[in-house]
Amino acid sequence: MIKYRLRCDTDHSFDAWFPDSAAYDKQAEAGLLACPTCGSTSVAKALMAPNVTSSKKKSVAAEPEMTAASQMTPEMAAMREKLIALRKEVESKFDYVGKEFAEEARKIHYGETDSHGIYGETTPSEAQALREEGIEFAPIPWVPKGDA
Repeated sequence: MIKYRLRCDTDHSFDAWFPDSAAYDKQAEAGLLACPTCGSTSVAKALMAPNVTSSKKKSVAAEPEMTAASQMTPEMAAMREKLIALRKEVESKFDYVGKEFAEEARKIHYGETDSHGIYGETTPSEAQALREEGIEFAPIPWVPKGDA
């Protein structure tokens, strides 16, 4: 697991955990990251100091590693449970359209297909184009399945 300090375009900062740096890159590219304070999807890594231990510190009795779950406050754990419930609700009631989200959203918006709930992925540029066309949608903070 890797923890990044993230910052949105309105200068809110927050921490987020990812299985690895590639997972962050993939979610950022897909526009899946959103500020928990304002909902902005214009999110980037903030500067952070690395957590480096010297050989002197290593000789001291090592503390047990803390998992992401053990570092959660009760409020964070409750929010995580709500996000898991939201994911289950979306998956059970909406159609997954994958990377065709923008195309499918346009078809529904312009009446080319029946109106129905969809979810999927889109790039930040596709998301911006949808906004400019007046197509309503919302990014959802997606808790990965099996996330520890």
